[in-house]
Amino acid sequence: MVAEPKLEELIGFGQRAINVAIKKGAEEAEAFLSRISGTSVNIERGQIVRSVKRTDQGLGVRAVYKKAVGFSYTNMLTDKTVEDAAVKAFKSAKASKPDKNWIGLPSPKKLSETKNTYDKKLTTISPDEFVETASVLLNAVEGYDKRVLPIGGGVGTFLTSKAVVNSHGVEVDDEGTGIECSIETIAREAGEVTPACFELNAERVYKIDPEWVGREAARQAVSSLKAEKIESGTFSVIFTQLALDALLYYTLINAVKADYVQRERSALKGKIGEEIASNLVTIHDDGLFEGGLQTWRFDGEGVSSQKTLVVEKGILKHFLYDSYTANKRGVESTGNAFRGGLAPYTSTPVLEATNFTFTQGNQSPENLINEIDNGLIVYGVQGAHSSNPESGEFSVVATPAWKIEKGGVAYAVKGAMLAGTIFDVLKSVSALGNNTRKIGQLVAPWIRVENVKVIGR
Repeated sequence: MVAEPKLEELIGFGQRAINVAIKKGAEEAEAFLSRISGTSVNIERGQIVRSVKRTDQGLGVRAVYKKAVGFSYTNMLTDKTVEDAAVKAFKSAKASKPDKNWIGLPSPKKLSETKNTYDKKLTTISPDEFVETASVLLNAVEGYDKRVLPIGGGVGTFLTSKAVVNSHGVEVDDEGTGIECSIETIAREAGEVTPACFELNAERVYKIDPEWVGREAARQAVSSLKAEKIESGTFSVIFTQLALDALLYYTLINAVKADYVQRERSALKGKIGEEIASNLVTIHDDGLFEGGLQTWRFDGEGVSSQKTLVVEKGILKHFLYDSYTANKRGVESTGNAFRGGLAPYTSTPVLEATNFTFTQGNQSPENLINEIDNGLIVYGVQGAHSSNPESGEFSVVATPAWKIEKGGVAYAVKGAMLAGTIFDVLKSVSALGNNTRKIGQLVAPWIRVENVKVIGR
């Protein structure tokens, strides 16, 4: 059983750090604190192998002196370690070069409430329940087809408590839970081995479907057998959420971050009010999305989370800001300062999207496929990390992927590469599904795109 977090303790340590930094001579100071507890059961080569429990807590301090920012952290929360971290942050600021663009830490503002981000049940799951869920996952895979092998996966939960305190009066805290189950599969037949197929289900409350996850991963693996090469050409392509998430992160999402724009590394610089996508495309970055995997009351600086309109019917409306980039531009932060990972207190905040949300369409997945005469459906892409946010260019391998012919899925394809720019893809969106899912920071349905360049092998 995971112990209930004591948020008031985090706030108290944060206040102590701020007081010490200011007393030493800092002009501004901020403390970010987190406590993360998690339990997981891992699956390796078709076996439930081990249960892992982890707990981590700590504090990160930013101190500001004459426009220079210093940072220090500790993973031990005692009066002495907190005070030492505050002193080190101030000394670091004194030894650092001033940043002429530094204006200040944020001031307090009223926070919005979130929904379905905490479930007490997730803090009391027994080891037997973890094993039972993992068993359901494995049985769904193995019961689907004997040719399928589960090669990795697991079930895990987390409980996170966090707080931000600064010398301008910000004093906020929040707690949240989450659960995820995932499985990776391959299929073997007559010496042929398919590429790995992956599926998952992640939620903030105790509402997952391990049987569906296992069955779907197995279905993909079996249908990946007897893959064929295809000729190069332009095709209609359906991007599922996992493929879209990978493709967008290194292209569009980076391009709408204000730090990329201000460093002139975004193709969208100066294009607010211009058409950058099909009029079917509307996107919000919604830090308050109900049950969102990245939903919290505030961001990594204590600024209230919000819903920001990024693209409206194809028109670029807004960039994403943290306090630093907002101050440079003379606008309000959109609440997009981010501290993530298993130990978020160990680094200063970076600018990041929260729940990057596409407004869904009204087409069923079946209809999206039925209306394609010659195309592909892509469940994953490899190589997206080499995409260029400055131009939006990408060149990725589509895997796993299937050929669509005359309104039906015909066969798996191998060696197909997709190339182009994300902005051409967005302008060529012809339909959106009604099957919205949460994958990481993406909230989206299937998306159908016309005239995508496909390079066969």
